[in-house]
Amino acid sequence: MDTNLRKRVRAGDHDAFGDLFDAYARSVYNHAFRLTGDWASAEDVVSLTFLDAWRLRERVDEEGGSLRPWLLGIATNVTRNTRRAARRHAAAVARLPRDGSVRDFADEVAGRVDDTAQLALVRTALARLRRAEREVLALCVWSGLDYRAAADALGVPVGTVRSRLSRARTKLAKYTEPLEERGQLKGDRGPAVRPITEGNR
Repeated sequence: MDTNLRKRVRAGDHDAFGDLFDAYARSVYNHAFRLTGDWASAEDVVSLTFLDAWRLRERVDEEGGSLRPWLLGIATNVTRNTRRAARRHAAAVARLPRDGSVRDFADEVAGRVDDTAQLALVRTALARLRRAEREVLALCVWSGLDYRAAADALGVPVGTVRSRLSRARTKLAKYTEPLEERGQLKGDRGPAVRPITEGNR
């Protein structure tokens, strides 16, 4: 099934891309939200990811397994690019003359994110990680890719994935421990620091 889909995708079969979207759009969406923390931004990432997948279809090997790691790798790159564009836009807006009619988007953005205590805690801790550490955490822990698949998705060695994930876990434990001791985090630390297995898909 996966090999047949790979061949059809590589050949530019529109129905194959429909099947690809149906199979993995939700996974790409969840991954994008974990990287952006914003539902609307995640939707944009999904659209751009599948547009890029169409553009890059000839790079798909005809032999192989699931195309999910490939799509998550594209989504990671799309997220990086959209963040860079957003920073450039914000910098340009900041240079504009200010008056009373300038719209403040902060409340609008904040309103889109679930503001439960646990999510706020995890988001605060994640924000303190380096981008590369957040990406590996999102791929390996939340999206369930094994080290090899995550390495392929990011275009880095397996050892780099292991070391980044280790650092991310250590930092998250450090960043959440003081809040946990004050009773602000119920239960365990949640899926952000859940162990994974090499064979996890």
